[in-house]
Amino acid sequence: MWKTALKPRWIAGFVFAIAVSGVFVLLSQWQFGRSTQPEVPTNPATEQVQPLTETLQPGEFFHGTDADQMVSAQGSYDPSKQLLVPGRLHDGKTGYWVVSAFAVNGAPALTGAAASPQTWIPVARGWVAEPGDAPAPPSGTLELTGRLLPSEAPVPGTAPKPGEATAVSVAELINYWEVSSYPGFVAATAEVANGADFSAAAVPGDLLALDIGPQPPAQQINWLNLFYSLEWVVFAGFALFIWWRLVKDDYHRDLEERLEDSDEDNQHPEHNQQEVQP
Repeated sequence: MWKTALKPRWIAGFVFAIAVSGVFVLLSQWQFGRSTQPEVPTNPATEQVQPLTETLQPGEFFHGTDADQMVSAQGSYDPSKQLLVPGRLHDGKTGYWVVSAFAVNGAPALTGAAASPQTWIPVARGWVAEPGDAPAPPSGTLELTGRLLPSEAPVPGTAPKPGEATAVSVAELINYWEVSSYPGFVAATAEVANGADFSAAAVPGDLLALDIGPQPPAQQINWLNLFYSLEWVVFAGFALFIWWRLVKDDYHRDLEERLEDSDEDNQHPEHNQQEVQP
């Protein structure tokens, strides 16, 4: 079998089959790359600042289309309503998010026995390495700008330390602060009062800006392209199979020819004897 495969024509055929298989593999990789594509491209509209009071309503469900939207709101912080969320990374270091309650001017007031007269929203103002590094929020009326994000889930089975929360969870924070709140939070990028920006991005200090960008779009699988990628792999293997089958057929033909020659010699032994007599 190997003797047949080493014939020049079958060596050339093998090289050709390898080349064809390589092309099929490249086509498979191309189809596989097309099988996973972003479900929706990043929406540039999220980077256009919109009023918070027109984007999200307190007491309603947080819609996925509202996530990552840059929003602005006027209001003020309450220094007594500030917590730290541990276990947050910044440039590879573990520290704390500083989260403060922001009273939103012009926000609809919720009704109910536990509702507060003012509607608030948690604001992640920045990151600190140690709890003692967290500064008090700016005082007075501010123009807040930041990225609107959905509420996080509280960490179950974890008892936070005093002055801390397990996550930026609205359900957890409103129990600490005893206020009515929007169903999300804002990662602050600017805190402007009287024309001056007091945010972590503008004021040097221990409080570092979070710099949270829009989340990457979800991925979806294109099953047709995935099927095509598998199909090209099958074609690549089939090209090598065809070469092997042709070599095998040639080998069997050589065996049949040798067997026929042997049968003819056995049917005419006197001819062979005459050839060998002197």
